[in-house]
Amino acid sequence: MSEQNPYEKLGVNEGASFEEIQSSRSRLLEEHAGNPQKQAELEKAYDAVLMERLKQRQEGKIKVPDGIRFAEKTPQPATTPTLTLPKPEAPAWLQTWVGQPDLWNLLVPAIVLVGLSVWIGWMPRSDVLQLTMAFATGTSLFFLYRKEHKLGRAVLLSFVSSILGFLLGLAIYALLPASIRVSLPAGEMGQNLVISWVVFLVLWIVTVFFK
Repeated sequence: MSEQNPYEKLGVNEGASFEEIQSSRSRLLEEHAGNPQKQAELEKAYDAVLMERLKQRQEGKIKVPDGIRFAEKTPQPATTPTLTLPKPEAPAWLQTWVGQPDLWNLLVPAIVLVGLSVWIGWMPRSDVLQLTMAFATGTSLFFLYRKEHKLGRAVLLSFVSSILGFLLGLAIYALLPASIRVSLPAGEMGQNLVISWVVFLVLWIVTVFFK
């Protein structure tokens, strides 16, 4: 070796351990932090020492820790596989028809339809019934059209909702006990009153959650 061999540049003797060599290299690099040329010389000396030690290892003279030169072979800590469950998604056809309502589309139709329900309950007359049904259907049609600006879909949903509410109202009225029917207006008006309330409820559900 030359008078200034790599070990001397690193400030260690040839019998130093790898831990001592690395510790001395780190300390000298820190001392010469503002001298790139000196740092390059230290790195070159460190590489030379490693190459020499590697050669000695290949010849069977010493044992070089694999982590010194072959960091890519260092065993990595085992990672526990995580099971990621896919988020459930609604069918495509359902996403086409059903949406998430905002506060405006949730509250305003509810206020209008509740007001109409109170009106028809307070004044159970045929003319009031017809007027409130027209207002309810118009409200549903307006808010449904406002969402997607598709008039045909809005008309279809409003029409189907009214028919469904009518049939459901008939069924509910037929199931009402006599004690409740007594409290309703006499005759056909009592039945129409229950049907109108059910129609308003169905219209609200469809108006709010469908698009």
